[in-house]
Amino acid sequence: QLSASKFCEWLSAMTGNYYRLPTEAEWEYACRAGSKTAYHFGDSPENLADYAWYESNSEGKYHKVGQKKPNDWGLHDMHGNVAEWTLDQYLPTAYRQRTNGVKNPLTPGDKVYPKIVRGGSWMDAPKRLRSAARRPSSKKWKKRDPQIPKSKWWHTDAPFVGFRVVRPVKTPSEEEQKKYWMYN
Repeated sequence: QLSASKFCEWLSAMTGNYYRLPTEAEWEYACRAGSKTAYHFGDSPENLADYAWYESNSEGKYHKVGQKKPNDWGLHDMHGNVAEWTLDQYLPTAYRQRTNGVKNPLTPGDKVYPKIVRGGSWMDAPKRLRSAARRPSSKKWKKRDPQIPKSKWWHTDAPFVGFRVVRPVKTPSEEEQKKYWMYN
């Protein structure tokens, strides 16, 4: 997640536009594309292969983005292919702690683990690809990192994780921008 966030900071500097990782709520909103079902295309995983690379059709690897059908908002690979980093710290009870009326909640955290990945990956079963499915990151994703101490950049055992960037319509203040880049 740190590498993905730093990429967003670099991309912002190179383009003059602000980019960051999505919050968990933003990610789910984009995935659902207005739906209220388990997957953006319905509740049954019956047609999942039309929209996603996952354990049954991926041949044990990720694939080039855009080869499957997009959701209703034109976003590809929201289910499967690679799980995607969000800004949020993983708290198993986060949804129970939120009150109604909160728009785009963020669970910031100062710990490296666990952070949240969403969407499932090429190696996951259909239930991990549901729009609401959440997965915490793990120290095990660095198991084969040869550096001592382990690098904060290297996730040798997580080839199933990637990221998607957000460019807000309204560019936040410089202070707000830095705040979002620091959630890692």
